[in-house]
Amino acid sequence: QVQLVESGGGLVQAGGSLRLSCAASGRTFSRYAMGWFRQAPGKEREFVATISWSSGFTYYTDSVKGRFTISRDNAKNTVYLQMNSLKPDDTAVYYCAAGESGGTSEADFGSWGQGTQVTVPS
Repeated sequence: QVQLVESGGGLVQAGGSLRLSCAASGRTFSRYAMGWFRQAPGKEREFVATISWSSGFTYYTDSVKGRFTISRDNAKNTVYLQMNSLKPDDTAVYYCAAGESGGTSEADFGSWGQGTQVTVPS
């Protein structure tokens, strides 16, 4: 497993941008697929985006396509989520996760960060 620490959350006005970062410990980071999930108040945690170990494959939930971009820097053991054109519906705690094969389900990821809050006021 890897240890994951998210950062970059905050309060941003609708239409603004934020970049979340997730720093991983361990020398095997490059072997893992990475994902971002989010949990809004009163709702279940949901998939946002995933990226393969080589960055050759990315996939997004429909609601963020064209607005969010997932990327990674294996030399820095870090995965990013660039969020543009933010909406109030994007308000949530955002979690990064690492998994051996990746996917869109929580069960596909074995390591999780503690989360970072993103708030977009309406």
